[in-house]
Amino acid sequence: MVADHDNDLVPSTTEGYKLGEKKSVDHYANLDAEDEALNRWKASLGIAQGGKANTIGDPNDDRKVVILKLSLEVTGRPDVVIDLTAKNALTELADKPFTIKEGAQYRMVVKFRVQHEVISGLRYLQKVTRKGVPVDKSDEMMGSFAPNTPQQQLYEKRFAPEEAPSGMLFRGHYEVLSRFMDDDKNLYLEFKWSFDIKKHWDEISTTTPISK
Repeated sequence: MVADHDNDLVPSTTEGYKLGEKKSVDHYANLDAEDEALNRWKASLGIAQGGKANTIGDPNDDRKVVILKLSLEVTGRPDVVIDLTAKNALTELADKPFTIKEGAQYRMVVKFRVQHEVISGLRYLQKVTRKGVPVDKSDEMMGSFAPNTPQQQLYEKRFAPEEAPSGMLFRGHYEVLSRFMDDDKNLYLEFKWSFDIKKHWDEISTTTPISK
């Protein structure tokens, strides 16, 4: 569940919404085969009707959502890819800010795996601060996902492009808190990173944990 700090960075809720009971993927696979709407929903998640679900996952790893890679795609620049399976990747990410030229178009891409059970309402949440003052907060719905299978071994989510602000007032250093959570407010990953908005591009540091 959510840590005590930054309790304002949680998924938005709809009035009257009631959290559902967690069910296994095998349970969903064997639900009413005559319900066409339900079958379409199961098909959208890759859940086969009847029998035992053919899923992959590490039985020794109790995580239900495993974030594998984060990428920052910037127009006209090489992609920066953070391999979160690498040792100390999150620590290095927090210590080395990205540089984004003012006015540049960029987007984030995440690759991840789901295991053990269906995840409903997976979200990416982000809070940006500058000199300790919140300047932006976002809550991006990623969707609902069944555990991965041999046919689909991971998921990829490409977020909508964004544009870095321009002008002297917006240049400077920004701190970011990011979370992957679901509608039940289960926390799957939390990490901190930072970026600098500058008038010109700097060379990307070779010590940044990046890959192609």
